[in-house]
Amino acid sequence: MGDHDGMAEDHTHVQEFFAARAADWDRKFPDDGPAYAAAVAELGLAQGDAVLDAGCGTGRALMPLRAAVGPEGTVLGADLTPEMLAEAVRAGRDRYAALLRADVARLPLRTASVDVVFGAGLISHLPQPAENVRELARITRPGGRLALFHPIGRAALAARQGRRITDDDLRAEPRLRPLLASAGWRLTSYADEDERYLAVAVRED
Repeated sequence: MGDHDGMAEDHTHVQEFFAARAADWDRKFPDDGPAYAAAVAELGLAQGDAVLDAGCGTGRALMPLRAAVGPEGTVLGADLTPEMLAEAVRAGRDRYAALLRADVARLPLRTASVDVVFGAGLISHLPQPAENVRELARITRPGGRLALFHPIGRAALAARQGRRITDDDLRAEPRLRPLLASAGWRLTSYADEDERYLAVAVRED
């Protein structure tokens, strides 16, 4: 019971954080579009694939994801924060994906139903990271991929936020690799550069 209460508090905090920022989000980061498109291009998505944008926010990845999987593919955008989803609709991005108000801890999707999970800025906002990435593994077919992305790298983000980069950051490779492995993922590539962060893992059989 206690754990559940703590998780609910975490979720409330995450929702409040993003709800307060939803309306200005795209205006605050107007130049991120090409970085999203480049990250999606690296995933090798095929026409007809099914892809989930987990924690899709205002949906900036949805257009490149739709272009990658084509009209026969499936694109889902899931976010916990109604205000973020409302901004995605306002921007017309619901044309590219089915939008779900959903918690990544309990996704309303069948086991092994998606080929790729894309998560922009996701890992640092997960209340229970090990369990949450295990849920992402559940919905991903064996051999499918998880892409954890941010339009700037860890050092640049820390500088923007006026803090120091730390080794206990979940996005640091020494922390991320075992976390993913414990949930059935194998980290296959890792890039942490000023202009982008992209970690890609494969769902083990």
